Amino acid sequence: MSALDWIVLFGTLITIAGYGVYKTYKVNDMDGYIRGSGDMNWWTIGLSIMATQASAITFLSTPGQAYEDGMRFIQFYFGLPLAMIILSVTFLPIYYKLKVYTAYEFLETRFDLKTRTLAAFLFLVQRGLAAGITIYAPAIILSTLLNWNLTFTNIFIGMMVIVYTVSGGTKAVSITQKQQMAVMMGGMLLAGILVIYMLPVKFTDALHVAGKMEKLNVVNFEFNWADRYNFWSGMTAALFLFLSYFGTDQSQVQRYLSGSSLTQSRMGLMMNGLLKVPMQFIILFIGVMVFVFYQFFQPPVVFNKQQTEQLENSALKEDYRFLQDEFTQVFQEKNKDIQDLLKAVESEDEAGMAMAKDGIQKKSQYQETIRNEVKDLIVRNDAAAVTRDTDYIFMRFVMDYLPKGIIGLLFAVIFSAAMSSSASEFNSLGTTTTIDMYKRSIVKNASQYHYMVSSKWFTAIWGGFAILFAIYASLFENLIQAVNLLGSLFYGTILGIFLVGFYMKWVKGHAVFIAAFLAEAIILLIHWKNGSTLLGVQIDIGFLWYNAIGCILVMSFAAVLQLFFGRK
Repeated sequence: MSALDWIVLFGTLITIAGYGVYKTYKVNDMDGYIRGSGDMNWWTIGLSIMATQASAITFLSTPGQAYEDGMRFIQFYFGLPLAMIILSVTFLPIYYKLKVYTAYEFLETRFDLKTRTLAAFLFLVQRGLAAGITIYAPAIILSTLLNWNLTFTNIFIGMMVIVYTVSGGTKAVSITQKQQMAVMMGGMLLAGILVIYMLPVKFTDALHVAGKMEKLNVVNFEFNWADRYNFWSGMTAALFLFLSYFGTDQSQVQRYLSGSSLTQSRMGLMMNGLLKVPMQFIILFIGVMVFVFYQFFQPPVVFNKQQTEQLENSALKEDYRFLQDEFTQVFQEKNKDIQDLLKAVESEDEAGMAMAKDGIQKKSQYQETIRNEVKDLIVRNDAAAVTRDTDYIFMRFVMDYLPKGIIGLLFAVIFSAAMSSSASEFNSLGTTTTIDMYKRSIVKNASQYHYMVSSKWFTAIWGGFAILFAIYASLFENLIQAVNLLGSLFYGTILGIFLVGFYMKWVKGHAVFIAAFLAEAIILLIHWKNGSTLLGVQIDIGFLWYNAIGCILVMSFAAVLQLFFGRK
């Protein structure tokens, strides 16, 4: 990168972190530190909610996913607006009435201490590990692109977040997230405008190319249990995930409990529900435009530049160069088919369109075969190499084609996204540890100042844990894969506990506590057997459905168990 890019990158990050510390360093009481003094307006809450969910992977992976798989990922968010309405009507009024610091305080009021502690523990386990991945996942990509040491990148991201999060608590998180969202969406919109401007064809022609190559496949009404992204999974399975994530996960609950009133918090949630789908649509569409761009300008065989450079300096370089030349020839032939397709579209020649589309499809498949052969060479050269390069597609385009200054801004987008989601996680982990564990069961009668200081310490400790986990994450590849599923593995059970508390008034603590354990055991068993048979039945379920299954199991078991306990 140029000197200008480095100035833009570090200037943006330091300004945001410094502003957060400056505006909130005087916070000196527990209510101000944990709830931000309860004076946040609706648009600050809405931006904070969106920034918490928008991790760095959102901006790294989503354009790459659209490049490979089209727009259908947008269906994952179809249930989000409905979830925001349900939460605004049901969950929020109860939280405000009880004046809770965490969502799990409600569970002791409704059931008992052990149920509250179980839900808080499940949250700490999944969110504590996920916080490490929130740092590690973008760090491994950014360190490759910037040629930084991976350990340094992990520490840099984590320490920047710890400084302002520990300093100002919830208010610091919310204030900085406003600036981060402005950087993130401003940078992405600018990138989208530039890629469309740089296309050698009209925008309508670009849409024709994307449509004929099946990248604008937004909605799929075909029901399939194993398909994560269709209309039905988005409106049902993802709905349960959103209800649990936004309604029971403290990293989100803490964002809207800082509102100045119930109305402000509701409006913040509804803002998220209305803007999140268009936001994801824009990011996916940028990925599709990058795909179209690479139909006219030759893409790299593999987008991870570091891996191909290693091949060029290895004993396999001749094999790689042969495949590179073959890839170039196929690209040129496919580009001619694309030109024929555009001519056929302009003349409304259906036969010509079908012939061109068939040629494009065959050559695209051949290109993918060549890519796989190059990836095999990469693995032969380095057995530990991870060859899936989806996350590198967008930033490789940025580094190769966008002007100076803009490159630094786009890297600031990725770092800002990593910091915004990590800040919410550290903040919520420190709060839950303090309120639901330390204050409730260990040191029960200390001063408010003591608990504020404790929350700062726990926030810093969780931040340190996340950094350490990120540094050594490469040693635990199986655990990393499990952490990516943690939300769906545990959210359904947690949501089931809350729904029993809200709607099944006759169910008591013992029944729901045992029901939660039974439901979680079944979900883990299903996941273990997914792709094989369980009791003679073939199990092939997309993991989004774990949320709905876990929730329904908790509610069903709790109802049956309460009948038994009631008679007893």
